[in-house]
Amino acid sequence: MLRTLLVPAIVLGALCAGCLPNLDEMKPQGPVSHIGEVRHVVLFKFKDTATPEQIAVIEDAFRALGRKIPQIVDLEWGTDMSVENLTEGYTHCFLVTFKTAQDRDIYLPHPEHKAFGAKLKPILDKVLVIDYAARE
Repeated sequence: MLRTLLVPAIVLGALCAGCLPNLDEMKPQGPVSHIGEVRHVVLFKFKDTATPEQIAVIEDAFRALGRKIPQIVDLEWGTDMSVENLTEGYTHCFLVTFKTAQDRDIYLPHPEHKAFGAKLKPILDKVLVIDYAARE
């Protein structure tokens, strides 16, 4: 009985093995470099009167910029979790990546970015922005 089940399983396994992709071919060829890409770091400190619902709208709106502005290569964000107590009230950090400074320069006056700023302004206390080119 065991032999009857094992032979078809071995044959099926041999046939399917040729159907699987070669995993070595799927690996990136050489190291991936982000050197020279422009990082746009944005920190927000919201007004004390800002509600959690208003802040959630801003979080969603900022994340949506990644789908609306093609020059954005990557967008990630998070809220403060530092134990050093050095945030000076900034609670949100957004990291936007562009391939070039020119792409960042297209993003800044982009209508979608301007519309986001208008939505943010009523509840924003302070903003801190730093741009840099990635280096090793």
